[in-house]
Amino acid sequence: MRTVTLIIIHCSATPEGRSLDFEACRYDHIHHRRFSDIGYHFYITRDGEIYRGRALEKVGAHCRNHNSHSVGICYEGGLSSEGSPMDTRTLEQKASMLALLRELRNVFPRALIVGHHDLNPMKPCPCFNAVKEYSSL
Repeated sequence: MRTVTLIIIHCSATPEGRSLDFEACRYDHIHHRRFSDIGYHFYITRDGEIYRGRALEKVGAHCRNHNSHSVGICYEGGLSSEGSPMDTRTLEQKASMLALLRELRNVFPRALIVGHHDLNPMKPCPCFNAVKEYSSL
């Protein structure tokens, strides 16, 4: 198993009222971004369903300069219907994210939980303060 020091939370930058399911995100990453697979290790849709992307043993493609030592989690959403950054997580997504983070904490107890914005301030992603929200885990 590789050494993981970060668990990085992302949003898909999908406006409210529009859908970007797991397979659509995977298709975009493979066919438009030319990745070998979806860049995230996990993807959480609005209904709270958690999809496995890349295997944890594999390096992700979700945060430049941090992929080799991180796990990437993305939730569907992150933009208002007008396209402005906004925390659009549903109650189902919040519950699933918390459960997933608790599981990952067991596997990677020393990993810091951060938002993409914390590593790249030019990006609003994940459109909420992940460090503050998950500081008690």
